[in-house]
Amino acid sequence: MSSRLLLLDTASLYFRAFYGVPDSIKAADGRPVNAIRGIVDFLATLQSRYEPEVVVAAWDDDWRPAWRVELLDTYKTHRLADPEAGIEETPDLLAHQVPLIAEVLTLAGATVVGAPEAEADDVIGTLVRRWDTGVDVVTGDRDLFQLVDDARDVRILYTARGVSKHDVVDAAWVRDKYGIEPSQYVDFAVMRGDASDGLPGVAGIGDKTAATLLGEFGDLAGIRAAAADPSSSLRPRIRQSLLDSADYIDAAVQVVTVRPDLDLADPVAGAIDVDGLRAFGEQWNVAGPIERLLESVRT
Repeated sequence: MSSRLLLLDTASLYFRAFYGVPDSIKAADGRPVNAIRGIVDFLATLQSRYEPEVVVAAWDDDWRPAWRVELLDTYKTHRLADPEAGIEETPDLLAHQVPLIAEVLTLAGATVVGAPEAEADDVIGTLVRRWDTGVDVVTGDRDLFQLVDDARDVRILYTARGVSKHDVVDAAWVRDKYGIEPSQYVDFAVMRGDASDGLPGVAGIGDKTAATLLGEFGDLAGIRAAAADPSSSLRPRIRQSLLDSADYIDAAVQVVTVRPDLDLADPVAGAIDVDGLRAFGEQWNVAGPIERLLESVRT
């Protein structure tokens, strides 16, 4: 075993599993178990490759915290199934699988961790700062690129192309992809915007312009100082967009930045319940994936 911590952005993974594994895979009661099967296979793949000492499944106890919505009312609005109640849109065939995913992860020795008024990203951001050695964060969410830190061996296992074909994101990967440092990613995302999170961005600023501005001025504070200085090199249209977006920028920086300060226990290795896993596999028609998962722990 290495002394690595594996942090799972659990909702990101179970949505990927649900849409990537056929829903024709069903339990004896006729309900689909495709997301469960996918999660078990994902964990087996990751444990075989990275041999983590501790696995934490970060949970969205609050997928859209009120404090973020108060800062930016467009935050994740397109994902609302019920705008009045603030309920996330979750497919009916997935909803019954979510608590079972938490159950199987716990049986597999992962610790399921959430926190009030916090997203899984915030759990991950806090635990990354608690772990002294290497950390691998498994996610399809680009916002977590802000956590990449070569000095502390913090990497993102980015699943946009699938878990089996994931990218290992370090500082060089971020530089090659975006032309910025990981520490600049929050400022980059705020300016560029992100429709998947309801961030409108700054008008006229896309990936290339955001990267160019950060290369010249260092961070948003430097860019905004340049916008306020008529003698700076900023183009008039970009200058005006930045000035017009002052309130948005103030709010969005707080929304995009993951919290590092949740009141959480330090991560520890959980016990693997072999008998419980096998019983779960038989009950929910995932016995094969469960055996692969157990083999990944033994190797």
